[in-house]
Amino acid sequence: MKINNFIPDISVFEKGIEKTSNQPKDTNNGLSFIDTLKTELDKVNDKQIDANVLTDKMVKGDKDVDIHQVMIAGEEAKMSLQLAAQVRNKLVEAYQELSRMQL
Repeated sequence: MKINNFIPDISVFEKGIEKTSNQPKDTNNGLSFIDTLKTELDKVNDKQIDANVLTDKMVKGDKDVDIHQVMIAGEEAKMSLQLAAQVRNKLVEAYQELSRMQL
């Protein structure tokens, strides 16, 4: 039983897709998704470490650290961790959706 009369032209698959000026350019400089993800998670970890260092300095009585610097660093670390958790949740959700998809 024939469903439709469409027969694709093989030359379409051989040529590939050429980049045109209106297509978005590669913004990640050839980095893979895993490399990008690792870099961003390292940034989240660095924010957590910076917040802990500032908190320790304030607790020890270092006069160069103000309370507002500690609070800002803590909130930045908290927000970046929450963002990373939400991105992880969306990735897991997308993976689960793809695994449920029928082929």
